[in-house]
This record gives sequence, structure tokens and C-alpha cells, in this order.
Amino acid sequence: MRILVIEDDALLRDAIRAGLRQTGFAADAFGEASQALAALQTTAYELIVLDLGLPGMDGLELLRRLRTGKRELPVLILTARDTVADRVAGLDAGADDYLVKPFDMDELSARVRALLRRAHARGAPLITHGDLVVDPATRAVQRGGQAVDLSAREFAVLVDLLEHRGMARSREQLEENLYGWDEEIESNAVEVHIHHLRKKLGADLIHTLRGVGYVIRKAQP
Repeated sequence: MRILVIEDDALLRDAIRAGLRQTGFAADAFGEASQALAALQTTAYELIVLDLGLPGMDGLELLRRLRTGKRELPVLILTARDTVADRVAGLDAGADDYLVKPFDMDELSARVRALLRRAHARGAPLITHGDLVVDPATRAVQRGGQAVDLSAREFAVLVDLLEHRGMARSREQLEENLYGWDEEIESNAVEVHIHHLRKKLGADLIHTLRGVGYVIRKAQP
């Protein structure tokens, strides 16, 4: 899943982007609202991590513009403004959650996962599909009760396909959720990840739709 980080502090911005990537997300990061708006015109994001204290257009104004434009993707606010009035203003402007600086990266990641669960109408922290059980928090995977070790990118592909069960995902869509703008993508990267997932989880899980992409079909009732 691809996340947009908007934070004007360069060190914190880089740390958040690196932390999200280490937990299996693709992440792009910008220091100004204008850069973020340009990115949103060309890239599909699942969630925004938004600082309020931005130069030029501040975070609240950016959030209002997003909501006025009917963009419904979840927004997690990061800010040093910790009064009740500030939190109320952020939530009333359309934020879905609020995290006060300084914060722990583990808590940020947990809040991101919770917002994504809500966005995908999935209340439970675990993703289950037949005898496959996936824990996004720990990146633990089991099939048939047996633990399966996946790389971060393999895990990201699996979660993407599970979150879109019954829907074909093209190579380009999977790449968008795997890699940030500044990351180099090998031409056959997705095919390699799919191959490894089939070896580790069984050839029956991920289906190829020729000329379209890949799909995990919905489990039969």
C-alpha cells in the first residue's frame, strides 16, 4: 500500500518514510503542500500522513481542500500542537486520526494499520483467507497452521492482493503499492515476487489473468 507523507522537517520526513518502508509500505514524502497536491494528481495513495505546520499552505488548509474535492482517503495528522482546540480543529477539518509529536514510530505504524483496516471495512487485525492467516502488525504469515517466512516486498504483494480479493491487480498497480518515486524498480520485480509467493504458499493461491494481472479469488462460502 502506498502512503503520502507531508512533513516540512527533513529529518523527521526521511525517518517516517524509512520507517513506513521498513514495515512494508511504499511511501513518498514531501515538505510542502503544493508538492503533495501535485503528487496526488498523478499517484493513487491509500493514506496521507500530514503535518500541520507546513510552509505556505498549512496542513489544515490542505486537508480542507482535499475534503472539498471529495477525496476520501484516510488522513493521519502529525503535529506539535497538542491543545484540545487544535485536535478538535484537525478532526473537524476532516482528519481521521491525530498523533502529537514527539511520537514513537511503532505507534504511528499501528495507527496507519488501524486506519487502513477501517478504510477496507476490515475490523479484525488479522487477514484470513481459507487456511491462510496474515498479521499485518507483525508481518507473520501462516498457511495450514505452518509459519511462512516472506520478504517485506513479498508480504506487501500478498496483502495488496488479499485486500483486493476478487479484483485483478495489474503489474503497474502492484508496483505503485510497492515502490516509492525514488526507488528503482526492476522490470520483472512483480513477477519474481509472485513466483516466490507461489513457491512458499502454494500455486493455488494467486491466479494469473493473461493480459490483465493477478488475482486472489474470493473464498467460496
